[in-house]
Formats: sequence, structure tokens, C-alpha cells
Amino acid sequence: MIAALKTSGEARDRELARAYEKARARAVARRRMARTSGDYPLLSGGDINLYALFVERAMALVKPQGLVGLLTPSGIAADKSAARFFKGVSTQGRLKALYDFENKKVFFPDVDSRFKFCVFVAGPKPLNHPAKCAFFLQSTAELNNPARCFELSADDFARANPNTGTAPIFRTRRDADLTRAIYERLPVLVDRSRGDAIKAWPVTYATMFHMTNDSHLFRTRRQLEEEEGAWAIGGYGGYRGGHAGGNGDGHADGKTGGNVYDSPSGRWVPLYVGRMIHQYDHRAAAVEVNENNLHNAALSGEISLQQKSDPTFVPEPQYWVLNAAVPLSNEFTSLISFRVLARSTDARTIISSMVPLCGFGNSMGLMLRDENVENPEPTFCPLLANLNAIPFDYFARQKVQGQNINWYIIEQLPVIPPETFAATRFGPKTAAEIVRRAVLELTYTAHDMAPFARDLGYVDDRGAALPPFPWDEARRLYLRAKLDAVFFLLYGIEDRDDVRYIYSTFPIVERQETAKYGTYKSRALCLAWMNALNAGNPDAAIGP
Repeated sequence: MIAALKTSGEARDRELARAYEKARARAVARRRMARTSGDYPLLSGGDINLYALFVERAMALVKPQGLVGLLTPSGIAADKSAARFFKGVSTQGRLKALYDFENKKVFFPDVDSRFKFCVFVAGPKPLNHPAKCAFFLQSTAELNNPARCFELSADDFARANPNTGTAPIFRTRRDADLTRAIYERLPVLVDRSRGDAIKAWPVTYATMFHMTNDSHLFRTRRQLEEEEGAWAIGGYGGYRGGHAGGNGDGHADGKTGGNVYDSPSGRWVPLYVGRMIHQYDHRAAAVEVNENNLHNAALSGEISLQQKSDPTFVPEPQYWVLNAAVPLSNEFTSLISFRVLARSTDARTIISSMVPLCGFGNSMGLMLRDENVENPEPTFCPLLANLNAIPFDYFARQKVQGQNINWYIIEQLPVIPPETFAATRFGPKTAAEIVRRAVLELTYTAHDMAPFARDLGYVDDRGAALPPFPWDEARRLYLRAKLDAVFFLLYGIEDRDDVRYIYSTFPIVERQETAKYGTYKSRALCLAWMNALNAGNPDAAIGP
């Protein structure tokens, strides 16, 4: 556009282009000054924000025993770009107060209602008392509410976010107390606070295809059929020369669907995106394209219960990608994925599923097994269950401020270590046995997940995967409540009022279940399962 303005016949357009070039040159000069002057060593990386430079300069100018008090965007305490600065303040005991406000058009009517700002008070030297903190305030009067305003010590910041030192987002004192207790007992997924990564689970984060930069690799159905000369051959997205299908033709145990193509140039597999999955569900939605919608042409296509009940059904993606371009080795037959786009105010925040090996867009994060791990958990079933458990999601909501589940957030969430599942028994069964069986039934509902079933030993005498489990909404709610009960107990959250409170922080789920069942059914089932498990009866018959 700027190039067009430069060559426009209109003097006004050419003047606008010159103004743009001047502004761009000034921005480049400011960035160079910030990064080379030595005055802003902590906050001049990445996209530079002037407010951050102002905060760092103020902290450098104040007397050693003085304090800086500023009204500044909340990103100073929450953004990863400010992590080095804020970690030094928060974990060294230099923070005196952090009061986080939502604008809501109350404080600054001309500023977007979603804008968040904070009162930031800190000094160059450690203080002798914890910091006073409050989050998501909508009026200054709430600072007088002891349930909303509470103290966080340097150790609290270090434990909650050991890698970044950024501020957790506790809406209430109860949230802070519950979360602090868990971080005192359990490790985070990946702890980088001491330099080397200490992993509770041997996983590596990965993304596969960038939807913009890699778009030249993608084909629509029309392009496949009309330009690539392709034809549909089946529904197993994890095709690797037949190794996982069991019959050598790329199908899962001989079952066919409709989202894998063959062509003169090779096999084409579906390109999954985040909207296509939900918890324990790799067939949550198809992708429907509305070319008249210039802002967002790709929308979620509804999948009916009848389609979910068909184990041969596979969702329709927007794009396909050559199987040879999928950058993973044959050892991966299925993967743990999670939606990158999510918010703490959604029905559920962490959305994770096991998925067949195919192509994945950058709206999906992948967890891969580390190489050279001795005796790894073969399918990471307990980790998938951990990601989808209500208590884990509750902890995640204390961290997510924007609309992205960044890996640095996932890394700093408390998890149950692998060895705990085998060491914990509920009567005759270990937690590992209970979790694996429930995750298998929740996940293996279609033939394209047959490799996952085989990895868990769910096979017949010939080694072929047994038929998928039927899709049953009531049964799935029952199993998920059982898993939630297991994880509440593993996390050490056994007070029933605490369990009820944590469930109450998912109001959309409560409304949906109350409308459907007349009660918050998953909460009631979870509490019943906790009693049964504590009694050593992991196979109890829990009534409606």
C-alpha cells in the first residue's frame, strides 16, 4: 500500500507516504537507541513499549531506599517480554504493591473496556514484608475487601512462575491460598529457574505448520481433485506407508473414511487446526469455509451426535498437506495436542486431545516425547488426563491473561509426576490403571485412533485393535468425573468445599449442565467418586 501511495498521482497520497517513512525512521531510531544505550537492559527486547522503558528508567533513577509508584499497563507484571524485569522485582522482595484493574470504561471512558492497567509500587532494594496484591479490580473500593486484596511473598512468585517470575492472577484470597498450597507440594511441568530444564514429564513442545508462512504447502479439496489429480482413499490421518494401519494400505485396520487422498505427487493428509478438537475428542468440529467472510472465512462446522456415533466418520478440514511434508518420524502414531487459542473466561481453558498423526496448523500445540528416554510412559495417558482435569484447568486460569495458551504458561503449571500414578493405589488398582482405561475409552471412539488403542494393548489375539468404544454422552460425563476425582485426590485437594468452589469457577459448564440435567452433574459425580476411591472401590456403581 505504501508503495502505491508513493507513486500515486495524488499529492495527498505522496505526502502520506512521506509521513509514514518519517514515522518509521523515528521508530527505528528509538528502537536502536533503547537497545544500544545500555539504559534499558531488561525491557528493550522484542516489541518495545515506551511505557516499559519509562518503568525501567524510573527504577534506575530512584534512590536506593526510595520507591517508584506508577500507573502502568498490567503487561509490566504479566507479559513475557517484561519477565526478566518483573522477576527481579517480584522474586527478590522488591515489590511493595501490585493492584491490577480492568478498565471496563469506568476509569478511562475513551480507552477500550478490555484494557488492563495496574498500580505498580516497587523499589531498588528488598523490602521486609510481602507485596500487597489484587487482580481484576473494577473499583478502588475493592482494595478494602480482604477477600480481594492479599499478600504474596517473593517465594510465592518464585514458586508460581519459577521460569518467568511473572504475576499469577488470583481473583480472590481463596484462589491464592489454594494455588500456593499446590505449588508447595508439586512440581511444574518444566522448571527452568536453575538454568537447565528440569522436566516432570519428558516432553518437548512443537508446532508444525504456520498457516500463513506455509500456506503454499496446503491444498483445498477442490485443488486436490482438480489440480493434483487426487482421489480419496480413506480416513486414517496417521498414514506412514501402512505401518500403523495394520494392513499396509494406509487405512486403520481396514476401515475407511474420507480425509486422506492419494495423488501422483503422493499422499495428502488432513491439516488439523485448533477448532477441530475438544477434550478427549479429535472430531469435535469440521471446518466450514465462507468465502464472503473476509475477516474470518474458516468457521467451525457442527458435528452431530449421529456422526460422532459412526466410528468411520472423520471431520472435513479446510486444507490438506502432503504426508511427506509432515516432519515427524514413524515412532509417533498419535500425539497429545492442545488448543493455543483460549481464554480464562471460556467454558474450559485447556482443551487437549490425543490426535492421529497428520498435519497440524499453528493454532495447535503438540507435546512430543523426548528422545532417549528410558522406559517412557508409552502413550502419556496420565499426562493427557492431567491436562484435561478440572483442578489443572483451575490452576491454568490463574495464569492466562490474554487469548493464547503459550508454552511458557503450560510449562509453569503444577502437574502430577509420572511415578505418582503407579505408586498411588485406590483399593486393588493403581491410579495409572484407572486413568489409562478411562482415557482409552474417552479417546478411542473412531478407527483413525486405532494406533493409540494398540499402543495401550487394546487388541485381539492377532494384535489388531479391538473395535472403538461407542460415543455415549452420559458415559463420557461419568468417566470424566471419575478422572477429575482421581486428580483432586492426587493434587491433595480433599476438602469437599474446596472441590465445590473450584467447580464453581467454571460457570458456563455449570449453566450448561444445569440446563441439561437439572443439576451440576459432573460436580456431583466427582464428589461421589472421591468417596468411592477413598473407600478403595475404583469400580463402584455411581448412580445418577
